[in-house]
Amino acid sequence: MSARAERIDRRLARESAAARPHLCLAGVLGVLSAGVIVAQAAILAHLISAAVERHATVASLLGALTALVAVLLARALLSGAFELSGRIAATRVMAELRLRLARQLLLQRPGRREHERTGELAAAAVQGVDALESYFAGYLPSFVLAAAVPLAVLAWVVPVDPIAAVVLALTVPILIVFMVLIGLGAQARTRSRWQALSLLSSHFLDVVRGLDTLRAHRRERPQAEILRDVGDRYRRETMGTLRLAFLSALVLELCAMIGTALVAATIGVQLTSGQLTLDAGLTVLLLCPELYGPLRSVGQQFHASADGLAAAARLLEVLDEPAATVEPPAPLPAGDPATAPLRFEHVSFAYPDRPGNVLERFELELAPGELVVLTGPSGGGKSTVAKLALRLLEPTGGRVCCGDVDLRAVSSSDWRRRVAWIPQRATLFAGTLADNIALADPTATKQQIARAAHQAALDGLLAALPAGLDTRIGDGGRILSAGERQRVALARAFLSGAALIVLDEPTANLDRDAAASIAAAIERLAVGRTVLLITHDLSLLAHADRVVELADGRVTNPDLALAA
Repeated sequence: MSARAERIDRRLARESAAARPHLCLAGVLGVLSAGVIVAQAAILAHLISAAVERHATVASLLGALTALVAVLLARALLSGAFELSGRIAATRVMAELRLRLARQLLLQRPGRREHERTGELAAAAVQGVDALESYFAGYLPSFVLAAAVPLAVLAWVVPVDPIAAVVLALTVPILIVFMVLIGLGAQARTRSRWQALSLLSSHFLDVVRGLDTLRAHRRERPQAEILRDVGDRYRRETMGTLRLAFLSALVLELCAMIGTALVAATIGVQLTSGQLTLDAGLTVLLLCPELYGPLRSVGQQFHASADGLAAAARLLEVLDEPAATVEPPAPLPAGDPATAPLRFEHVSFAYPDRPGNVLERFELELAPGELVVLTGPSGGGKSTVAKLALRLLEPTGGRVCCGDVDLRAVSSSDWRRRVAWIPQRATLFAGTLADNIALADPTATKQQIARAAHQAALDGLLAALPAGLDTRIGDGGRILSAGERQRVALARAFLSGAALIVLDEPTANLDRDAAASIAAAIERLAVGRTVLLITHDLSLLAHADRVVELADGRVTNPDLALAA
């Protein structure tokens, strides 16, 4: 096993608090199972020896037979408890990893995922985490048995048959060496296979998202060919992994068979010369398969769990990423944008994966009740300003404050309750239209939701829907146009009652009528609220109190950046 895999093993065992009690239980059950295995072989050998050499009757062997039944029952119970414990640990670890991933993506790094391959993350969080069940329910228990059973067997065999003990002690390391060599090759194969699956997942997700665009440009056939090529690569990697798994099974079985044959030969020679009793020889012979069995099982389970380990490596990389925002230990009360200005004071910001600063000593002040338009060329840092205002990111230099309170000193959830965000492409979730609007305020009544929909100019849409606000939209429901989606986002802002509204290109990709309807709704929304409007739409500039231009991270008209 490589150092990288060992690090992943240690991380999974150390960080999965839900698994630790079950791993400890697996260790105890493994030791008990080893003792039961030795007892079973000794009792069975005694019964065979008594029947063959002493022609003992069933009545005289009744006690030994009862003991054998009890041992077999105990072994079955221990095996069931062993597997059940592993399944429970696997289920809890899978749930814990998915919960931690959701917290990382939703709470700690919500503003840093725009360049992430979401298909790869989805594959790791779904198929990858599911594959960890084989690791916790199969590989780790087998590893415990592979450590406990050989030690117990050798401890029993050494005083009984030292020659056989030497043979076993020499063949076990050889078997382990082959397991390690094959395991290194399997890891490389599995990583390649997982990369192919991640590429296939990412590309397929992109194709599904862009089906309409591909059809409009008649590019569906080339994409189908690309998917076929990527799928074929995944097929080849999978077949290569299976060939290696079958080869490893053959090698391990061959090593175990040769070891058992050598032990059988030494036992036969010793029985012939009278150096060993039949009882002892049978015990050692019966223990040989039990010694090699857990080692072979480790090799088999390693292949079954390799996908889970590859996915775990990707998930742990995501979990190790630093948080985009840090919650203060003693948060201060957030300022109120309705009464205090929002100020960007000498703000600089740089993304870790990009060279240079996106913003350089950026200054802007939004007075309460003011509508400020932020415009400029693409890539100039406008969306970064929006994320800083929402506290999805934190500045690397300077500060963003509301009144005299630095946003880094307040709770993110407390601040975001005072802010509403309308992105360029509003996200709708599978559910009713009312549920999607109520995302801004889950406690809102039906009347409040209807009023927000009316303020956002959704009356025409509601009249066309068969069940009005109760109509299902999103996946599996009614598909809304881009303008309708933006009006849903505006309805969320109306319902939230937030004092600060941040809009990022709300009329992009809309026709003239839809853009005019959105502009009128924005004008209604801006009454009594502070608004930061990021746009290239010149028609929206007429609604602004000020227009601030941003290029290459700097304000090009600094006289207008600060409120008069």
